[in-house]
Amino acid sequence: MLRRMTTSPTPRKPLTWTEVRVLVPAGWQELVAEVITLGPCTSAAFGRPNLGVDEAPEGFDWVRTFLPSHADDEAARAQLRAAIAGLAEATGCDELAGLEPTFKPLPPEDYATSWKKSWKPFRVGPLCLLPPWDAREVRAGERRFTIEPGGSFGSGRHATTRTCLRVLTRRIRGGERVLDAGSGSGILSVAAALLGARAALGFDVDPNSEVAGALLAQDNDVTARCTFRTGGFESLAPDERDYDVVLANIYSDVIQEHAADLRERLSPTGWFAFSGCPAHHEAATLAAIEAAGLALDEHLVRGRWHTFVGRRAR
Repeated sequence: MLRRMTTSPTPRKPLTWTEVRVLVPAGWQELVAEVITLGPCTSAAFGRPNLGVDEAPEGFDWVRTFLPSHADDEAARAQLRAAIAGLAEATGCDELAGLEPTFKPLPPEDYATSWKKSWKPFRVGPLCLLPPWDAREVRAGERRFTIEPGGSFGSGRHATTRTCLRVLTRRIRGGERVLDAGSGSGILSVAAALLGARAALGFDVDPNSEVAGALLAQDNDVTARCTFRTGGFESLAPDERDYDVVLANIYSDVIQEHAADLRERLSPTGWFAFSGCPAHHEAATLAAIEAAGLALDEHLVRGRWHTFVGRRAR
């Protein structure tokens, strides 16, 4: 039986946040966003924090995440600093050395979702990428791609992702089996399914990827055609091969190391698209691709990023 309250409830203390800012060289925003959205930091934002902050210098941009004040301690800050500090070695790119986060306590407000106000939809071929809260109708002939920007993974705007999406829109004919190595948020697998692929299998060593991919597939009603798993190439069974399309939008050193593995999974009549290669790794990555018995049909460049598209050489 419900009883009437005779005393007023204790006022709820508003949730407050600490903004974590990193000034990042242009082209690396998505990667930095991925590594700083860890633990309680579940969203990322790009661009100038507010009008009281100077514009980023030419060739740079701000990347931000939001740490709940109750979780803002030295251990959390040290974890974020370590994640950022490891990027230069992981990528082999010197311009990522010396990146330093700054921490700014913010007044009570929902800063963790305020980035939604400035996020704009965009198109890649017939794909119209829209956030879940945008109910607009897409144009005739377009396919709505519902994507949650600012989460733990990329928004689809990074040069490598956009190039791979464009390749998919031009090459998917319908009915393909797709393998997505280093699937991350699942964006390429889900895009392939939306474009007509029969089945897509994505795998990634990050355990968060399996969950993220499954949610993205669910949001786009392609769950039945998308499978995600945690692990590297060892997670693939020997008979998981003859894929019509093999995708890898990952670090170029991983492509170099596993080019032969990627070829072995590709159908003799299939095609591949490998991306994530910065300009200074172009020669080594090309050499590894050719040594693995793969031949290029296209070599696409967007800014500093290279994407390789082709087939088996023999």
